[in-house]
Amino acid sequence: MRLLIRWLLRMAFRVHVMGEVAHAQGGGCLMIANCDSTIDGVLLGLFLPGAPLVVMTPEMRECAWARFLTSGVHCVELAPSHPFTIKAVVHHVNAGGTAVIFPQGRVTSNGSVMKVYDSAAVIAAHCGTRIVPVRIHGTLYSCFSRVSGNWPKRWFPQVTLAIHPAVQTAPAARHGGRLRRRERSADLQEMVQRMMSVPLRSRDLFGALVDAVSLHGRATRIIEDARRHPESYGQLLKATLALGRLLSRQTAAGETVGVILPNLSTSLAVIMGLAAQGRVAAMLNFSSGSEAIRGACTAACIKTVVTSRQFLERVKLQNIAGTLPGVRMVYLEDLRETLTLGDKLWLMGYALWLPRQAMQRVDAQQPAIVLFTSGSEGRPKGVVLSHAALLANMEQLHSVIDFGPNDTYFSALPLYHSFGLIACALMPLLTGTRLFLYVSPLHFRSIPELTYLSDATYIFGTSTFLAHYARNAHPYDFQSVRKVICGGEKLGKEVAQLWWTRFGLRILEGYGATECGPAMSLNTPLAFREGSVGRLLPGVEARLVPVPGLATGRVLHVRSPNLMMGYLRYDNPGVIEPPQSECGTGWYSTGDVVDIDDDGFMTIIGRTRRFAKIAGEMVSLDVVERIAAHASPGHQHAATLAQAAGYGESTVLFTTSDKLDRMLLVRAAREMGAPEIAISRHIVKMDELPLMGNGKIDYVILRLRAEEAVAGNPGKRQPPDSQRGDMPY
Repeated sequence: MRLLIRWLLRMAFRVHVMGEVAHAQGGGCLMIANCDSTIDGVLLGLFLPGAPLVVMTPEMRECAWARFLTSGVHCVELAPSHPFTIKAVVHHVNAGGTAVIFPQGRVTSNGSVMKVYDSAAVIAAHCGTRIVPVRIHGTLYSCFSRVSGNWPKRWFPQVTLAIHPAVQTAPAARHGGRLRRRERSADLQEMVQRMMSVPLRSRDLFGALVDAVSLHGRATRIIEDARRHPESYGQLLKATLALGRLLSRQTAAGETVGVILPNLSTSLAVIMGLAAQGRVAAMLNFSSGSEAIRGACTAACIKTVVTSRQFLERVKLQNIAGTLPGVRMVYLEDLRETLTLGDKLWLMGYALWLPRQAMQRVDAQQPAIVLFTSGSEGRPKGVVLSHAALLANMEQLHSVIDFGPNDTYFSALPLYHSFGLIACALMPLLTGTRLFLYVSPLHFRSIPELTYLSDATYIFGTSTFLAHYARNAHPYDFQSVRKVICGGEKLGKEVAQLWWTRFGLRILEGYGATECGPAMSLNTPLAFREGSVGRLLPGVEARLVPVPGLATGRVLHVRSPNLMMGYLRYDNPGVIEPPQSECGTGWYSTGDVVDIDDDGFMTIIGRTRRFAKIAGEMVSLDVVERIAAHASPGHQHAATLAQAAGYGESTVLFTTSDKLDRMLLVRAAREMGAPEIAISRHIVKMDELPLMGNGKIDYVILRLRAEEAVAGNPGKRQPPDSQRGDMPY
């Protein structure tokens, strides 16, 4: 019977076993697996080496056909009515056998990682220290899965069993009882998330798009923008192929091509089309001014910029071409006119049906995107991200938060920022999640209304943007939202409290850097701690390096699959400088001073550049800002440094509060237990703090104003848009 069932399932699902097969063949092995469908236990029991004992969930044997299939598998059922199952499994493994358990204890209904049950932790705690993770791919999209709604379903999709390297866990004898189960639950949760974050195979961006089109169907509506015309996967693929072909005539293979375009579906088609043809899209920050754009073009050796006349007029950059010597502008309006009859025949008769063959083969380790650092503390640098790094970060995020075809992302963050491009635009497209793109995050009244009209379930923003959205929203505008994700700057306590009291939504704060994609850590429903930026994502290695003079916190250095290939600098154009820090080659120093507690939650204390040495003591500018926020909640505050003649460094506090004074700051510092040396000597009041296009405070302008303030000529008003930073529409 076993051989017959095995043969039938192999023919139906085309089962393929890959990975570290030898790790699953030794005796005394405990294997853990994700649970995507009711047939997972049967497939694992029949096709994993060694015919392991499979610990089934009650769902896997609830009907006649399931009981027939499990008759060919060595299995037991783990249920409250079978309390001795745990002992039997432990005895089987300790006697030299192999067992498979599902730590999540049930079949997933959303395709994401769920909580780990104590029963699985008890088994793991008593089964030695060698655990082998196994990920089953494909059954989530079968008719045996429990996902519903817009999830694609196939009768018999191809199934892959990926065996990961064995994990040697710490001995379980350190603690007893509940604490030991808690430790093992945390270990299993981390193993499952790490397993889910590893891509099944190496792909490039265009290959991932083609996979998504094939899986979810060409007729599936996937993207909508401010023009309010929903587009399907088929339409997006068609635009990508056409634009990729036309742009390949205007550029050379491997060329870095500048992109100045708004948040529209056409912009994403341009990015994907360039990637499909072996070009690298360099996302230019059009809100940073012509000088910064010129510097970016120099650093990345950009000779061609793709843009739109209509858009340049809207953002008042009509004369940008004259400020970029040696750079050729390619306008989308003109590009349409170059589409010939031969192109149309190629597109409709060949490329749409065989998209992989129609485009170039691209190595996943080659550059895919160039982003530029914000320049909030100096000249922007080009950050080169490979195809593999982009997709790795998406897998990392998908392994810790649940989203999929039943969700809708609403994003107004600009595409030239890693948060807006990777997490909020490319990731939903490649995972079948509907996307609504809006042109500007500064339309504070329109965005809540559009969130309501689009039935968005995910919304993204910086703390500043989210504060404005909440204040301008109707209480029912965010009724469909499930998750609010904050990044780019520290989340203000008053902003988090506003969203919770007004909308009943808890903001999930994350932490990232352009050099590592949009996220390195994230608070999630499974692991949340107020005031922190969550735990590091699976696969991110961290080292903490002490800072002389700082008693609390150390500088964070990271190494991970989503790390950049390197920098492109203005002083060394076109040369990629690989990441390197005092921890060695391949490590990146974030420059952020952090603290990581025993449970892995990370708190940002400040940046190494945002510390002042006053009276021989190191003072964090973030502490200066927190004191101001405590003294005057509901207003914006930003602190920076200035050189005071005869006194050395001095802190300058900028605020939008008219009533904030030194007495209020002293009282707030005492209430918080903060040192009084962190109270700023200079307070400058402004109508609004200057912001860059990505929502971050523009500290370059503030540093200039700080010098004026210390010199006795404090600024009263925000600088005009023409000088720097603010998005002009």
